[in-house]
Amino acid sequence: MSPATLRHAVRESVSGLPREFWWLWTSTLINRLGGFVATFMAMYLTLDRGHSASYAGLVAALYGLGGVVLSIGGGVMADRLGRRPTLLIAQASTAVAVALLGFVQHPAAIAAVAFLVGAASSASRPAVQAMMADIVRPEDRVRAFSLNYWAINLGFAISSTAAGFIAEVSYRAGFLIEAGMTLACAIVVFVKLPESRPVRTEAAKGTEAVSLGTVLRDGRFMGVVGLSFLVALIFQQGAVGLPIAMGEAGLTPADYGLAIAVNGVLIVALQIPVTRFIEHRDPRRLLIVSSVLAGYGFGLTAFAGSVGLFALTVCVWTLAEIVQAPTQTGLVVALSPEHGRGRYQGMHTLSWSVAGLVAPLMSGIVIDRFGAQWLWGLCAVIGTAAAIGYGVLMRRLPKREPTASGTPTPATPEVTTA
Repeated sequence: MSPATLRHAVRESVSGLPREFWWLWTSTLINRLGGFVATFMAMYLTLDRGHSASYAGLVAALYGLGGVVLSIGGGVMADRLGRRPTLLIAQASTAVAVALLGFVQHPAAIAAVAFLVGAASSASRPAVQAMMADIVRPEDRVRAFSLNYWAINLGFAISSTAAGFIAEVSYRAGFLIEAGMTLACAIVVFVKLPESRPVRTEAAKGTEAVSLGTVLRDGRFMGVVGLSFLVALIFQQGAVGLPIAMGEAGLTPADYGLAIAVNGVLIVALQIPVTRFIEHRDPRRLLIVSSVLAGYGFGLTAFAGSVGLFALTVCVWTLAEIVQAPTQTGLVVALSPEHGRGRYQGMHTLSWSVAGLVAPLMSGIVIDRFGAQWLWGLCAVIGTAAAIGYGVLMRRLPKREPTASGTPTPATPEVTTA
């Protein structure tokens, strides 16, 4: 690709999005650039604090449990208080909790604060997704979600690399840097982002309010949440089952780091051009194909025995991730009532949080009892089931996007899937 062609592609990918989106994007990037704690928490607890691996696992589980609890709570806050107040509260609370985590020493206190960090950090995610849906035109949402996902992975790639160097100097410095970066996100939100929650019209005020019960009774949407959970179970194996399998194959942690680095590099390199290719394509087909690629990408791991082959399997399921992430988020927005986007996004976030708790248990039990090959075969089965589920579920998607009042609005490209 020539430099002129590349510049044209980038310009088309980023043009037409509102200024508020770019400030929200900047806030996301800053947040991920400072994401050190999740990277070196286990090393901090075992090497610096002298705790056991079991205790480190318990703290990680509590961190995940906090995310489960506040995934929905953050969505409710985004709908009731507004997107901006929810982001400010969540990010300020996260900054305080992360800084505190660098100073507490008692095992029970560390575990409790880790839970608070997981809860506070997860509370902002539904608000970010809801605000993005509020401020971006329907036809641009897949592109916007893709750019935001790109920022998340770019920030993580940089922060995970920097975390090792910072940890060599001081673990506490890492906690304080993350707290400072998170506080910087809150400042960006406070200074640059207005409230985006849609104003309820007089007609909408007379209708039934959107509650968590409304979300749970929405069978089609809960079907999407269930399928999202299945896909998340597969992708979680990149951090759970893959390092175990590579260890059993006689490879080192450095080999695993090399293979998994392919994931971040490909996302940063391909997310924008791939999004240009898929932006206006049938989401039903995209979700079916990405589910199959995810399942069988991990399934191919059963035949890998070298770093190169493991890296090749990572390439396959990373391509699935690049396609699936923005398409799935766009589908969630399309199925969400305008005044219930926070709750709907919270329920979708919950599917990933729960998968983060279930995946380690699933991989451990399957590998211990049956062997790693069975885990990869199970991933292929789950991916196939998810693909069939999307194929059946999306046959009857509405051609018009629902609002809080029940009145359909013009169809968006990402949901016109007769």
